[in-house]
Amino acid sequence: MIIVSDTSPINNLAAINQLDLLQQLYNTVIIPEAVYRELTETEIPVAGATEVQTLHWIQTHQVTTRALVEVLQNELDGGEAEAIALAVELNADQVLIDERRGRMMAEQLNLPYIGILGILVEAKGQGLILEVKPLLDALIHQAGFWVAEPLYKRVLQMAGE
Repeated sequence: MIIVSDTSPINNLAAINQLDLLQQLYNTVIIPEAVYRELTETEIPVAGATEVQTLHWIQTHQVTTRALVEVLQNELDGGEAEAIALAVELNADQVLIDERRGRMMAEQLNLPYIGILGILVEAKGQGLILEVKPLLDALIHQAGFWVAEPLYKRVLQMAGE
């Protein structure tokens, strides 16, 4: 299974000490160089920076289809554009992406995608976590991840909570 991730799922799961869910769900996660840079080349250290540099199951790949990246960068930031381009290039099974515009672009390119909330629901479904709510609350309060109230309720409903 080929999984390509944007910055947000790695950063936010690392912020709540749940990054290992990605390894448990997908074994290997591939990130483009722009995502690596977004996590590691910051003035203030961010969650996930150490992990992308040290964990063997997070692999950094270079995007070779630069023309697609350039087109995508008209609408998206560098990490999102490279994540989507790399997913297309590798014929990925799924791209991990949270931002609405990125998801819309992935959909236009027929790329299956999932965001961090879907990852939590999937993790519960596979018995990797007991409850979604404490992790969802941690994302909001610790990581500063914004979730609209209707989506919050829907995610909990999907998780059977």
